[in-house]
Amino acid sequence: MKQISLEIGSGGRLMQEFIRDKIVRVFNNRYLKPLHDAAFLPEGLALTTDSYTVDPIFFPGGDIGSLCVNGTVNDLVVSGARPEFLSLALIIEEGIDMPDLEKILLSIKKAATRSGVKIVTGDTKVVPRGQADRIYINTAGVGRLISRPQPERINPGDKIIVTGPVGEHGLAIMLARNNFRMSSKVRSDCAPLTFLLPLWKKGALWMRDITRGGLATVLSELADRLKHPLLVEEEKIPLSRAIRGAVEILGIDPLYLACEGRALIVAGEKEAAQILKYLKKNPASRQAAIIGEVQDRIGRPGEALLRTRSGGLRLLEPLTSELLPRIC
Repeated sequence: MKQISLEIGSGGRLMQEFIRDKIVRVFNNRYLKPLHDAAFLPEGLALTTDSYTVDPIFFPGGDIGSLCVNGTVNDLVVSGARPEFLSLALIIEEGIDMPDLEKILLSIKKAATRSGVKIVTGDTKVVPRGQADRIYINTAGVGRLISRPQPERINPGDKIIVTGPVGEHGLAIMLARNNFRMSSKVRSDCAPLTFLLPLWKKGALWMRDITRGGLATVLSELADRLKHPLLVEEEKIPLSRAIRGAVEILGIDPLYLACEGRALIVAGEKEAAQILKYLKKNPASRQAAIIGEVQDRIGRPGEALLRTRSGGLRLLEPLTSELLPRIC
């Protein structure tokens, strides 16, 4: 590949290969090499960073302001860290309406307050018209570790939990671009996952927020790290009625649509039952479900398999192209 393509930012296989072969190879060190959602630093700290270029900047259920806070907070939560501080860097295109910028800043404040984090440093740059798309935002987050993911402890029989219906953010963004002449009640699930923090003390072995690449890509990446295959049941994966209707019309696989307020969790069978009970008490995760388990009879190591509604088995692979650019 001699030029960068949009597919590299998809969150799928090409992005994984690019990070491994180009980024890690140059900057390789013990903090970077594991490629967790956050780096584990000395003194029990975790650090993550992300950039947000979503188009459009306002969408049903959120905007680029709430997205940049929740996305960074969630990367810390699924890494086992309690979020505490955020940086905020704005790249603003000349000509953006001041009321829109003020609305975004208020959204950032509201999301930060809800997540219990403080914006403590930042930067502002303005670029000429045509050199950005209204506004881009970069955030970095620092949290204090309360636990760490332990994928090495995952064994056959452990359960796979999803915290709610999947695909809502990706589809909300798609429809908000007016590329399709259809109306829908789909709203982004953009929200903080801080309510998941107690689960690290309730037996959670591993978590990942379901963002670019969707549920299928997250499952595939997890399976690639394990010594055992994964098997999930299609009929158990929660999908909202609006999502079911829209994806049938558009011919889109909802398992590759991004979320911004859902997570995948792996826990032992006994612990999973308690975790599910906890999740269903929270309004943000009342539709949580155990969707599968780690296998030792079906499939081969490294495989993530989906048992379809018709009873067949389908191999879940990471996203290989850009399903929907600029969703975050």
